[in-house]
Amino acid sequence: MKPYIIQGGNFEDHRGKISFVNDFSFENIRRFYTISNSETNPLRAWQGHKLDCKNFFCTGGSFKIFYVEVDDWQNPSKNLLVECTIISASDSKVLVIPAGFANAVLSLEPNSQMISFSTLPLSDVALDDVRFDSSTWCTDL
Repeated sequence: MKPYIIQGGNFEDHRGKISFVNDFSFENIRRFYTISNSETNPLRAWQGHKLDCKNFFCTGGSFKIFYVEVDDWQNPSKNLLVECTIISASDSKVLVIPAGFANAVLSLEPNSQMISFSTLPLSDVALDDVRFDSSTWCTDL
């Protein structure tokens, strides 16, 4: 399975604005957390997940999310294809990154914030989480 977008929408009237992603299912979601990168270090890279599917939804500002399918968790190739998607609070959508990928998250604006919905319970994270040096892929991020 490859990463994909679940597109949502926005509705606005005199009462305010509603953002939604009605086709996103919480059926397999076990936990969630928010991410806000610091302004002095807007890049969070690289974190891989052998088992966990990550689902990213931007609640403020915007992010560029890079992802790469890992070929070897102990010694990954440096020349793997890195792809990216931009998510923003103004374009309501969820980026789904399946298990087997590593991702890097770059804040594009000050005070950007997003929610990450995870399919793996916290008790299993130690078995899943693989961190790579920020220069492993795309050293020009």
